[in-house]
Amino acid sequence: MIDPGMVALVMLGILVATIMIGFPVAFTLMALGVGFGYYAYFQPDQAFFDNRVFYLLTQNTFTTMNNDVLVAIPLFLLMGYMVERSNLLDKLFFSVQLALKRVPGSLAVATLLTCALFATATGIVGAVVTLMGLLAFPQMLKAGYDVRLASGVICAGGCLGILIPPSIMLIVYAAMAGMSVIQLYAAAIIPGFLLAGMYCVYVMVLATFKPHLAPPLPKEQGNVPLAQVVAMVFKSFVPLAILILCVLGAIMFGLATPTEAAAVGALGAVVLAAAYRSFTWGRLKESVFLTARTSAMVCFLFVGSATFAGVFGYLGGQSIIEKFVLGLNMSPITFLIVAQLIIFLLGWPLEWTEIIIIFVPIFLPLLPHFHIDPLMFGLLVALNLQTAFLSPPMAMAAYYLKGIAPKHVLLTQIFSGCMPFLYIVLLSMLVVYVFPQTALWLPRAIYGG
Repeated sequence: MIDPGMVALVMLGILVATIMIGFPVAFTLMALGVGFGYYAYFQPDQAFFDNRVFYLLTQNTFTTMNNDVLVAIPLFLLMGYMVERSNLLDKLFFSVQLALKRVPGSLAVATLLTCALFATATGIVGAVVTLMGLLAFPQMLKAGYDVRLASGVICAGGCLGILIPPSIMLIVYAAMAGMSVIQLYAAAIIPGFLLAGMYCVYVMVLATFKPHLAPPLPKEQGNVPLAQVVAMVFKSFVPLAILILCVLGAIMFGLATPTEAAAVGALGAVVLAAAYRSFTWGRLKESVFLTARTSAMVCFLFVGSATFAGVFGYLGGQSIIEKFVLGLNMSPITFLIVAQLIIFLLGWPLEWTEIIIIFVPIFLPLLPHFHIDPLMFGLLVALNLQTAFLSPPMAMAAYYLKGIAPKHVLLTQIFSGCMPFLYIVLLSMLVVYVFPQTALWLPRAIYGG
């Protein structure tokens, strides 16, 4: 008789191979789960559809669709897509650019700050990179910015939505780990804006010592009266900031659940689009369609992952991995480094959704043994996944930017521009690990424990 554990490892190997080839991940998970599950639960005297794997698939589908936490995902997505289409970004970027005209590398710093604020409203990496690539990238090139620096700023700033709340990734991680989304959001705020601040400091230092890479704003462009600049910042920044603060504040101070706050945020985004006279039924229809498509992808991934994990665990695959890892007698810091290194490498060929839903659950049962806080682990994973969009050869942020960049901008230049920001991400992970209070202070201050 074939050892069930070996069958589980073969199952995992086929999954990795099919993903690398390019098969749709959600349906690959379901197909492998049902196929190997039929073998695992097979009994000779049963009718074909009496096999328990079909009950497992339907039960997982019902459980996923009935998960209250996941309801927040389509609502936050709708909020993000509506804000994206309300023409706020161009006004916001222009006003922030004028307000920072005396800061070294003002265009790049304004781009990063706009990305950070826009990330809190959308959390959609592709949307932020594409929009800022269309808006800020040509302006930086026209102002004489180095192509690599401008590319790195757009790509790094656009990825902040993975970490800064209301991050969709944190919702998915909370659902997988059985944790509170509220505490994850509170823990991610300081590291998220710390990372954005480190990006800005790097750009300002670089512009100070190498001004030819980031020339200052010409006087004629910045010759706008202060009162007019203040009015522009107020009109473009305050409405969006109020919407974001209301949504996040309601979540973190217990006034509303994430789902309720997301619903208010989606309604607020529609009202905001109407207030800026950019609301149309066509834009609403497109936003709803994109929301449904992205939400369906996440839900199918959850169903496939739960089915695959159930069969994988039944065959003994999880216990084999746990015994192997524990048999290495690693220290907690060694385990943490190895886990983060694996996630870093997985970020090259895979999207963050696949990493969180398929591979992170392999590490979660091992955290108590190594006395690692799941909250801290989740934040390190969120920081680490920034690198999935920035590290060649599969840096998706670079491909998003290349798709809308001028023809003379080479992909190798974009990759080269991403590398300094990739190192800053790794430095931020070190800071969060060495000084855990950067992540844990706010949730403990608000919720205690």
